[in-house]
Amino acid sequence: MSGPWSALPRGLAAELRREQQTIAVEIIGEIRKQVPEFSRPLAGQFGAGIQHGVETALAEFTELIEGARSENPERMRVYRALGRGELAEGRSLDALQAAYRLGARVAWRRYARVARRVGLGTEQLVVLAEAIFAHIDELAAASVQGYARAQADEAGALGRSRSHLLTLLARGGARAELETAADLADWPLPWELCAVALAPEAASRPSGGRRPGLPDLVLAELHGPEPWLVIPEPDLYLRDGQVRALLEARGAVIGPTVPPEQAGDSLRWARTLRARPPRTAEGPVDGETHLAALLLLADPALVRLIAARRLRPLDELTPKQRRRLGDTLLAWLQSDRGSAPDVAARLGIHPQTARQRLHQVQRIFGPALADADVRFELEIALRARDGEWDGPGESRGEG
Repeated sequence: MSGPWSALPRGLAAELRREQQTIAVEIIGEIRKQVPEFSRPLAGQFGAGIQHGVETALAEFTELIEGARSENPERMRVYRALGRGELAEGRSLDALQAAYRLGARVAWRRYARVARRVGLGTEQLVVLAEAIFAHIDELAAASVQGYARAQADEAGALGRSRSHLLTLLARGGARAELETAADLADWPLPWELCAVALAPEAASRPSGGRRPGLPDLVLAELHGPEPWLVIPEPDLYLRDGQVRALLEARGAVIGPTVPPEQAGDSLRWARTLRARPPRTAEGPVDGETHLAALLLLADPALVRLIAARRLRPLDELTPKQRRRLGDTLLAWLQSDRGSAPDVAARLGIHPQTARQRLHQVQRIFGPALADADVRFELEIALRARDGEWDGPGESRGEG
């Protein structure tokens, strides 16, 4: 692509690149200082977007001078995303445009020092200034395009493309099919993602069809009978403040992290846990920590059959006795057939009480406890008992 940068000596690019890191720091500092809308801490997706945008713009400018920049249309995605992000924040483009102009001024000031140091003449300094501002105009135009696309998202082609992509992800589309749909939806297909199952909207607090200020790349179906999200790069986006607020407000269950082709599995597992949440659940439930529960929930009828057979020796006891001895047996199994003090520590009871219960367990189940397969099935049965996926975790009194 021709432009004023093509008239600059290519060797200038290497000199500018040496200053790139400190220039980026200075630009971000000035933006935070002088643009009120960007004065907050650069944390989460907001900070990552600004940081990435500045660093990418500086890197691309040196590539322009070298004549090495690719014409890959994907390169403008980061600036379109900044424009969409402004709409998601409920702002006009004024603040972002001000940040672009400020960044151009800082870059020009620093680049001019480098240019004088390497002996560029006055005419070439004028060309350098023209190149900087032409480059910024190109980036700003991409942000305007992203902002306009986001405005059309609610009822336009991009919204339909993303809805189609969500449908493909839910049903487990093939990689090639997902790549095509993601490209149409202007959504970079990540290496990993997770699905999140949400509670339906409360009738008393409907959103009126509005999408919360979520990061642009978080896909969402918030208003149907089974609302859900697709979170790309969960390590990054699950820390975003708007995402966390929505998860807290909507009884979220976060499915395990998987490749895009398994998004449907992650959603199925999240919805399974949401239908039968762990008894200790408070706030969003992370499916990564409940994989054993998902395995138990995969075939409840089989688990009930195992429980009926393996726990039959307890049938003659009272419900209170069954509970106590079942808890004791599970604690013994989970402590790798530990001693009475080990079991007592897990249950929060006196070691002598644990010893007495263990003697009862041994008397009731007898030699079967020496069989590894029996022990495995007993743990399945006891974990699944009453849907208490996490096993005993609190004292129920001694005796």
